[in-house]
Amino acid sequence: MAATQDRLIESTQELLWERGYVGTSPKAIQQHAGVGQGSMYHHFTGKPGLAAAALRRSAEQMRAIAEADLAGPGTAYDRIAAYLHREREVLRGCRMGRMAQDPDVIADPQLRAPVEETFDWLRGRLAEVVAEGQAAGELTSAADPADTAAAVVAVVQGGYVLARAAGTAEPFEQAVRGVLGLLAAHRIG
Repeated sequence: MAATQDRLIESTQELLWERGYVGTSPKAIQQHAGVGQGSMYHHFTGKPGLAAAALRRSAEQMRAIAEADLAGPGTAYDRIAAYLHREREVLRGCRMGRMAQDPDVIADPQLRAPVEETFDWLRGRLAEVVAEGQAAGELTSAADPADTAAAVVAVVQGGYVLARAAGTAEPFEQAVRGVLGLLAAHRIG
């Protein structure tokens, strides 16, 4: 039973990323997961509950991937650079960023919560890394940790948008190089 529930959640994650909330029908989820209607409604009361579970799982996965880079070895700059340079499906955009642009997700507090919490966590975690760099004497105190973190997150999300619009990852990569250049100006030594 857990395998069926996992397949439903994983299929919903993929379809939400690809099609958004409105474009992800219960029938499409069932077909993608290879399960019948009875199996879906045995595990979930409906599409909103399944979408909420999928968004929570996407949020957990996104946090775990980011944390692996941000808690890794090196200076604060190195860890932020690792986060920014990690392999991504740039032209697909961000799973959570896409949901932040979906009016049906934003209008529903249950669906919006994992999106909002994930971005709050990411900004907070990046701010911690900047503050750690300042405390270790790696970064100047001129860079406000919260503002810097918000800029890094905005660059990533905006980079996805620019790349998708251009049909190439280059605008994303250019945005990453730009924010790292700005952050490098605050390095000490």
